Amino acid sequence: DLDECAGSPCKDHQYCLNTDGSFSCKACDASCVGCTGEGSEKCKTCASGYVKEDEKCTDIDECNLPEKVCTKENQDCVNTSGSYKCVCSQGFEDKDGTCVQT
Repeated sequence: DLDECAGSPCKDHQYCLNTDGSFSCKACDASCVGCTGEGSEKCKTCASGYVKEDEKCTDIDECNLPEKVCTKENQDCVNTSGSYKCVCSQGFEDKDGTCVQT
């Protein structure tokens, strides 16, 4: 078997899987920028919103950072994979970018 992966035939956001007589390109984990294999522990570097922790790229909980990320009044932070979003607190609704009581 010829190792086609030796020539790095895959794109930057993929890794190469050598198979008998062939190869396939597989997508890197969402937490990676470039990878050497499957999963968040095979990242070359972590994607934005992720940090290397115990040899894995793990999501940063922006809502638990010392500095508040959602600064408007009556607004709550919701952590998402690799990011976060600011939503109006319960009993409030977004009206032209301001959270007003419903």
